[in-house]
Amino acid sequence: MTDPIKVGIIGCGSIANGKHLPSLSKLEQVELVAFCDIVQERAVQAKEKFGAADATVYADYRELLADPSIDVVHVCTPNDAHAEVSIAALEAGKHVMCEKPMAKTAADARRMAETAQRTGKKLTIGYNNRFRPDSLFMKQMCENGELGDIYFAKAHALRRRGVPTWGVFLDKDKQGGGPLIDIGTHALDLTLWLMNNYEPRVVLGTAYHKLSQRKQAANAGGAWDPDKFTVEDSAFGMIVMKNGATVMLESSWALNMLDTREAIYTLCGTEGGADVKETLRINGEKYGRLYANDIQFNVKGADFFDGRKESMHDKEIRLWIEAVMNDTQPLVRPEQACVVSEIIEAVYESNRTGKAVYFD
Repeated sequence: MTDPIKVGIIGCGSIANGKHLPSLSKLEQVELVAFCDIVQERAVQAKEKFGAADATVYADYRELLADPSIDVVHVCTPNDAHAEVSIAALEAGKHVMCEKPMAKTAADARRMAETAQRTGKKLTIGYNNRFRPDSLFMKQMCENGELGDIYFAKAHALRRRGVPTWGVFLDKDKQGGGPLIDIGTHALDLTLWLMNNYEPRVVLGTAYHKLSQRKQAANAGGAWDPDKFTVEDSAFGMIVMKNGATVMLESSWALNMLDTREAIYTLCGTEGGADVKETLRINGEKYGRLYANDIQFNVKGADFFDGRKESMHDKEIRLWIEAVMNDTQPLVRPEQACVVSEIIEAVYESNRTGKAVYFD
C-alpha cells in the first residue's frame, strides 16, 4: 500500500490517549480520521489533539464502521465490548488492533479469530510487552535453542498495592475479572510466546477476594470502594502443557509481598534459564561451572544516543501498521491470543468449581 493508512479509534479513554494515539500520530503513513466514544466529548478532545483536520467524531461505532475509506480500526473499549466491536469492524472490511485481553470470554475470542480468518482481514491484540528490548532479545535466544527444552516457567504479574480505581476496572460485568485478566494476561502471553507453546492440557486455579473489602486501604491509585470491587484482588494458576511443561501464573493488584514483578517471566530449560529483575538475567552451566550474566540494554554508545530508538508502544504500533501496509503477519496473532483467553477462563472456572479444567 502506498496511500496513507486511514485509522479510526473506537474508545477514546486512557489506553487510547496513553498508548495508541501518541504512537499512531508519530507515523507519517497514518492519518487519524475518525474518533468514537460513547462520551462524545472524549472523542472530540482526542480529535482536537491527534486528528486530521477533517477527522470525524462519532458516539456510535457503527457509524464509524460505515465509512468505507477507513482502513484500520483500533478497539480501545472496556473488555465486554472487544468482541462485538472487533467482529463488526472485521465484517466491515477493516483491519483491527484490539486492546488486551482479546475478549471477556474465550468463546468471544474464538469468534474474533474465526471472523478474521473468514474475512481475510488482519487482527492483532495489544500485547505490547512482546516489544520490549529484553523480550525481543529473549525470543531470539529461545528460537536459537539456547535455553534448550523449556519445561518450567513462571508468568509474573504481581503488584503490592496497585489497584486501578478509575474507569471500569473493578466492574466484573464490564471487565470479566480483575488482575488476572488485566495484567496476568500480559505475563501469560509473554511467557507462552517465549516458550512457543500453545497447547495446554490441564489448568488448576484459585482466585481471592481477601483485601478487596478493606476500607481506606493504602493504594497507589487512592483507596478503592469495597462496594464496587466486584473482581478478584489476586489469582493464581498452574498450567500443565501437553508436552509436560509446567507454567505457574501469578497475578495481583493487592497482595502483602515485597517481591513485586509485573509482565515478566522466569524460564527454566535444559540448557539454561532466564528471568528479569532490574534487567534480563541468563543463567546456566559451562565448563563445569555455574554462571549468571546480566544482559544490558541501556548502555550508551555515545553521549547523545542511549541505544533505544523507540518505546515498546511505538514499536508495537509501527510494526502493526507495517504489517497492514506490507500484507504480512502481525507479531501478535489471534490464534495465540485465543489460547491466553482460554487459560485465563480456565483459571476462573477452576476456582469456581474447585476442580481442574482439562483441555481436549
